[in-house]
Amino acid sequence: MLPWFTESPADRLVDVRDTSLAKLVRDDMLALILKGELVSGQRINEPDVASRLQVSRVPVREALRALESSGLVVSRKHSGVFVRQLQDAEIRDLYQMRGLLDGFAGRCAASLPDRERQALVALLGQSVEAMLKAAGRHDVQGYYGENLHFHWAIVASAGNGQLLETYRSIVQKLHLSRLKNLSQDLGMQASMDEHVEIVRAIHDGDPVRCEALMAHHVGGAYARLLEAVLPPPQEAARPLPA
Repeated sequence: MLPWFTESPADRLVDVRDTSLAKLVRDDMLALILKGELVSGQRINEPDVASRLQVSRVPVREALRALESSGLVVSRKHSGVFVRQLQDAEIRDLYQMRGLLDGFAGRCAASLPDRERQALVALLGQSVEAMLKAAGRHDVQGYYGENLHFHWAIVASAGNGQLLETYRSIVQKLHLSRLKNLSQDLGMQASMDEHVEIVRAIHDGDPVRCEALMAHHVGGAYARLLEAVLPPPQEAARPLPA
C-alpha cells in the first residue's frame, strides 16, 4: 500500500450522497493510476468509470478536474482526458524540488527531541529491514513501496502539513515516470547503504549531515533513473577525463 492514500471499495459509493461522490471517485481513479492499472498516456473513459462505480458522469467529471489540478491527468480538447506523461525537464525539476524537501525534512527529523527522534529511528530501522528482505527476494516493487514509506515517515515527522501536501504531490507525479521501471533494480544496494547512513544521522541528532545525506540520496536516485532510461553514449561522444 502506498503511504498517501487508502483505497475505498467501489460498492461503498452507492450509499454516499452526491456531494461526496467526486472525492471517492477521485480516490478510486488515483489508486488505479498509482498502481499502474491506468498507465501514462492512457485515455480515461468517463462512461466506463461511471458504469463501473455505478455513479453518474457528473462526479466523474469533477474527479477528473481534481486530478488534472493535481497534475496527474491532462484534458485535451475534442480528445478526452489522459493520464499524464511527464517530460524529461519536468522530471528533472520535480527531483530537484524533492531533494530540497527531503533535505529539509531530514534536518527536522534529526532535530527532534530525543524521545521522538529515537522512536523515529526505530520505525526507520524496521523499514530498512523490510527493504533488505525485499532486496534479498529481488522484489523490486516491494523494495520501492517500502522506500516510499521510509521517506514518508521522515517527512511526516517534521509535523508540517504544507510540506506533506507538497511532497505528496511531487512524489505522486514522479511515480508516473517510475512505474515503467519497477521491474528494474535501480541500484538497490547503493540506496540501502544510503538509508542506513540517514538513519545513523537521525540517531546521532546531526541535522546538517542528515540534510546533506537526504539531498544526496535523492540526487543519486535521479542519476540512477537517468542511467536506466537513457541509451549509453557512443564511444566518440564520451568526454575526455579532466
